[in-house]
Amino acid sequence: MRVIVLGAGIIGTSTAWHLMRRGHEVTLVDRQPQAARETSYANAGQISVSFCEPWANREAPWKALKWMFDREAPLLWRPQFDAAQWAWLLRFLSQCNDRAFERNLAQIVALGRYSHETLKAMVAETGIEYHRSQRGIAHYYVDQQAYEGAGKAAELMARHGVQRRVVDRDELLRIEPALQSFAHRIVGGTYTQTDEHGDARVFTEKLAALCHNQGVQTLYSHRIEQLAVEGGAIRRVVIKHAQTGITKVLEADAVVVACGSYTTPLLGTVGIRVPIYPGKGYSATLPLRDPARTPQVSLIDDGRKIAISRLGDRLRVAGTIELAGFDLALDTPLAQARCQMLVRRIEEVFPGAVDARLPEQGGDPQFWCGLRPATPTNIPLIGRTRIAGLWINAGHGTLGWTHGAGSGRALAELISGERPAIAMRFAGESEAEYQRFVGSPAPRAMA
Repeated sequence: MRVIVLGAGIIGTSTAWHLMRRGHEVTLVDRQPQAARETSYANAGQISVSFCEPWANREAPWKALKWMFDREAPLLWRPQFDAAQWAWLLRFLSQCNDRAFERNLAQIVALGRYSHETLKAMVAETGIEYHRSQRGIAHYYVDQQAYEGAGKAAELMARHGVQRRVVDRDELLRIEPALQSFAHRIVGGTYTQTDEHGDARVFTEKLAALCHNQGVQTLYSHRIEQLAVEGGAIRRVVIKHAQTGITKVLEADAVVVACGSYTTPLLGTVGIRVPIYPGKGYSATLPLRDPARTPQVSLIDDGRKIAISRLGDRLRVAGTIELAGFDLALDTPLAQARCQMLVRRIEEVFPGAVDARLPEQGGDPQFWCGLRPATPTNIPLIGRTRIAGLWINAGHGTLGWTHGAGSGRALAELISGERPAIAMRFAGESEAEYQRFVGSPAPRAMA
């Protein structure tokens, strides 16, 4: 088939790769000059199957209210005059109970495990290098009560086949000696040896290049002008070059929308409403000053809810969620405060390990923000829509890198008439919910 994939982040590029490997004629389109220039650009880098937990839980509403006026809060809700935000929040609140949490967790972890195995197979096949480290992920706690709850979380993950082990402070320091300077604050942690980390942007760029070299047509710097639907089926996509203004009409048998948070407005143009809302996340990438004092194991800081990964000669720290629509500003006082918090925390935990000077101090931190496309359940939408030939692969929230390889493979399998080797409903917590939002039954292979 002729398949157009819209969006060249990790999700879209992985989809294009797996479609191409199944013999389809694939065109990959993105409005940026290269692949992975938006949400996949500078995330935390973690393949964190052991931390595939939904945002929605019984404590989330109270924490969100408590944090509303804290500029450095892990989750910051900024109310907008936006019906989509309020509709999403109501759906999110409906998931903040133990039954929904368990159901959503099971599906998210299943996709995480499937995707991790897929990623490992892709790396073995392609030989792509992307600052990969297979040293696991350690989670450190500075609050005794939070640490005492780590055992329950580890037991929960174990029921889903993921071994997140509770460790005391001494063992945690043996796992990651670079935490020694902060040891007096740490009460304990958890460790998952099977998790890993690497640079999502580098991987996606190289995968996109391999796609191009093996026959995928890559059209960068092209904006999507129209999804042309006739007789209840997608027939073509109209795109325009961002610089020249030249318009192209692409004919297709199938179209995949993998545009992250922008999937919602794009599908809205053809009458399909999906519950995907952007969560603005931040990162800082810092030059190493003393490599011997920087962590080799990827880390999660429970106190600040941030992730830390060494990527070659730089350290990446990322985190926080800000629910405020499609705001990508980095120069506002709020954005600056959240970026500075990331740098300040790194200096607290690893003093002198990186160049933590701010730009006004002569430093060169690379600040970034991106929009995490989240569904209220944190279960991505992967499947067909009610419009024949129109497919969706979006809504991965903070887990796009963790779920990217498997999401692309699963959708390629579905489009090819295959049965994905995973027992879950990709599209939502029930077939009724999927039909409500996307307009067609959930894939039979997922039932």
